[in-house]
Amino acid sequence: MGNIKKFLEDNIVPIFILIFIAITIPVSKLTGTYLIQEMILRLDRNLFLVLSLLIPIIAGMGLNFGIVLGAMAGQIALIFVTEWQIVQFQGVLLAMILSTPIAILLGVISGNILNRAKGKEMITSMILGLFMNGVYQLVVLYGMGTIIKITNPKLILSRGTGIRNAIDLQGVRKGLDEILEMNIFGYKIPMFTFILVAVLCIFIVWFRKTKLGQDMRAVGQDIEIARSSGIDVDRTRVISIIISTVLAGYGQIIYLQNMGTMNTYNSHEQIGMFSIAALLIGGASAVKASIPNAITGIVLFHLMFLVSPMAGKELMGSAQIGEYFRVFISYGIIAIVLVLHQWKRESIKMKTRVKMFEESKEKEVKV
Repeated sequence: MGNIKKFLEDNIVPIFILIFIAITIPVSKLTGTYLIQEMILRLDRNLFLVLSLLIPIIAGMGLNFGIVLGAMAGQIALIFVTEWQIVQFQGVLLAMILSTPIAILLGVISGNILNRAKGKEMITSMILGLFMNGVYQLVVLYGMGTIIKITNPKLILSRGTGIRNAIDLQGVRKGLDEILEMNIFGYKIPMFTFILVAVLCIFIVWFRKTKLGQDMRAVGQDIEIARSSGIDVDRTRVISIIISTVLAGYGQIIYLQNMGTMNTYNSHEQIGMFSIAALLIGGASAVKASIPNAITGIVLFHLMFLVSPMAGKELMGSAQIGEYFRVFISYGIIAIVLVLHQWKRESIKMKTRVKMFEESKEKEVKV
């Protein structure tokens, strides 16, 4: 009975979403074939991004809303690749190479700021993302065309400065997905992209077993004990954010090459929120997350994305009703999980204090 209760407590969010999806799929009248193909597509687009959240969680830095900084690095790289007219796989590869130093720089800045806000990393990373969004827009809207030379008329605004709101990424569209696309049982599966995701999963599993990975785990469990063991806590935390930011840049490039178009000023804004919501819906928490959580979360989250509007349309005559519910669930899940996380932390602290008090009383009695 105790095991069942613990299972329900740990998985209350995915269970709730699963029940909701099971009820709404028949109402939406969407076919199983369509839903399976869409889930393959959504996993292809989003899985790399969601996996980029795992490393900071190992280091005890919680949910890194700052992955939007990596997404900005990826988008800047794609602007340059489009300007130079590098196409297909070569364009995607060059974009990843270009995004790496930008993401490392942003990761160093982010990591050092978060080190000054220990215990409040999640809200700090969220605010940092909003601040850097302003810097990004300043660079893209006023820097490109003036300081940074951009001559492609499809990119630059008619006034000669600033990048257009929407960019056609036709040159790099499906630059990864079409390399090894296979048709299995009638479903199109971009095998090369999934191989890249599998490589990232292997890297994460391997990384956890390395000296640096073990140091991050120690820092995540208790900073003071880790510091007393000789671990450079601040450096370890900065490295975790750098890795996450670089991976997020790659993830955003994978996402946009699949989409084939980029909204210059908005494509990155919801990346952090939706990736974190997907991870939490998969059963993760602010202190514990795994690769199965990421995969499960994307499937459940995007099934809800697909089913909600259609169910709303069938029931209420308006797809917008389902859209409102979808947004409500996205933000509500994050709020609930973070509240539960804080409640558990306080509960553990209280139990620890009670235990220490009882032990001290026992020692006094013995004396």
